[in-house]
Amino acid sequence: MTKSETRQQIAHLSVLGNLLLDAKLMELHVAATARNVSLDRLADLEQSARVTDLPDLAAIEVAMRYERWADHRRAELNLILARQTADWIEARQAAALAFGKSQALAKLAQVHK
Repeated sequence: MTKSETRQQIAHLSVLGNLLLDAKLMELHVAATARNVSLDRLADLEQSARVTDLPDLAAIEVAMRYERWADHRRAELNLILARQTADWIEARQAAALAFGKSQALAKLAQVHK
């Protein structure tokens, strides 16, 4: 293989490496966004039911019902969040690997200029 062919092949691999990096970064962004939405929803559940215009007994009942519902919803969200966190970690690792490959190809392209 000639030097010109080698340079051309390395340049082609560099382009592919950058495309792969872009795809992995997009996957990471999607995973992080989904995870953040779930974290926000979980944080929103920390707001207690605020009822100010009800008698004390009714307000307590409303608050207790809300807390029961919120506990159930927290359990659901925690399961979703666990899956999303695992996806996010995997996406972060894949993006880091793609970044490393892209950098290695860029250095290889500089050596063969």
